[in-house]
Amino acid sequence: MTELNQERCVACRRDSPPATSQDVEELHPQVSQWDLITEDGISKLDRTFSFPNFQEALDFTNSLGTLAEEEGHHPRLVTEWGRVSVTWWTHKIRNLHRNDFIMAAKSDEIFQVSNPQ
Repeated sequence: MTELNQERCVACRRDSPPATSQDVEELHPQVSQWDLITEDGISKLDRTFSFPNFQEALDFTNSLGTLAEEEGHHPRLVTEWGRVSVTWWTHKIRNLHRNDFIMAAKSDEIFQVSNPQ
């Protein structure tokens, strides 16, 4: 199986199938630091990343923005002092899609590169 962070998002249409429960069981362990949440009946992936200051949080936000534009798939981003909350879901289908797991993995990779430990 390909690493999720090496995959590219595919364009979704309103009739694109959402991730099945089996898909979620397979994909979620690959982005295990992400919470599976439901808001307004919509399944989403959610994670808050911590930073030592606002500038690093903002830099991370901007890197995610660049990635989102490149992939054509956009998250909800909330940037605050010392943290960035990121939520992925596929707006067109109002549910999770493989693209969301791909983008969660790519978000993790950006975080690891910017915050080596």
